[in-house]
Amino acid sequence: MSKFWNPLIKQLEPYVPGEQLDDPSIIKLNTNENPFPPSPKVLAAIEEEAKTKLQLYPSPTVDELREEIASYYRLKKEQVFVGNGSDEVLAFSFMTFFEPGKTIKYPDLTYSFYPVYTKLYQLDVEEVSLKDDFSIPVESFFHSEGGVIFPNPNAPSSIYLELESIEEILKNNPEQVVIIDEAYADFAEASAVPLIDTYPNLLVVQTLSKSRSLAGLRIGLALGHPDLIEGLTRAKDSFNSYTMDRLAIVGAIEAFRDTAYFEKTRQEIIATREYFRHELEKRNFYVLPSQTNFVLASPANIEAEKLFSELKQAGFLVRYFNQPRLENYLRISIGTREQMSKLLDAIDRIQKAN
Repeated sequence: MSKFWNPLIKQLEPYVPGEQLDDPSIIKLNTNENPFPPSPKVLAAIEEEAKTKLQLYPSPTVDELREEIASYYRLKKEQVFVGNGSDEVLAFSFMTFFEPGKTIKYPDLTYSFYPVYTKLYQLDVEEVSLKDDFSIPVESFFHSEGGVIFPNPNAPSSIYLELESIEEILKNNPEQVVIIDEAYADFAEASAVPLIDTYPNLLVVQTLSKSRSLAGLRIGLALGHPDLIEGLTRAKDSFNSYTMDRLAIVGAIEAFRDTAYFEKTRQEIIATREYFRHELEKRNFYVLPSQTNFVLASPANIEAEKLFSELKQAGFLVRYFNQPRLENYLRISIGTREQMSKLLDAIDRIQKAN
């Protein structure tokens, strides 16, 4: 380690993303990307913007996109914050709402960027153990000293928490911010956004990477009370006024406007998820009840790590987490129906050989 580093940097364990291999022959089902391209209207808007305006700075306030998002969710522009991917929005949120010396709460099995932010901002944390069925123990999130954050649906478990339970957590943390990380909410039963006007301590974070096929543009957003949004804006503008580039802004606007394309691809992913879940269960896999664009599944008659390795050799990338309680599970992103059928064929061959 460099002698020039800040001692804090030496202590960090950075987030490790899913493996990225630039090989078109591989079926990549390990990073929960959308198998469909963005809306054609998104691509047309990006092409036009690239031709004429890249020499100009983008809007630092991103008002047009914020207005579009506000209209979509029936909110006000002042209730919308946008940033360079939801990871950046989450980083600003940890910085803005969580305070050193006051213990925050999040699940013990959750998005693995949370522990990175906790160390980066030198926060104290209580990791709340999920139940044996991987569901969230709601009452354990009551009365947090420093605030609460968890994904809904949770990752990597894929399990959704009902809005009634989220309301209970909000009611029992009236003086602290509760952040609901909704990266996968568009594939689930409902979003917590309708609760925003009732609970000023609720912040909902979303991304356009999953359900709107824009992982390559890096667009995230937060929705909440104007006071929360103002705090995020202060943090952003103290770091970088121009976090959103022009291509991302116009692409995101069209992604929200083209509701027909969004709904078509979203429903196709949900249908393929259910097809794939049933097919895995026919093969005696144990599959958690997913409301995301992936499944967490435990294979039968073969160890998860071995199946992961053999699938990789066969040209399929899925995600394996070598950690307690997850060591015999694979997280498998939902691709096209054709991709999932090919994966099932590969699983059959591997299981038969073992």
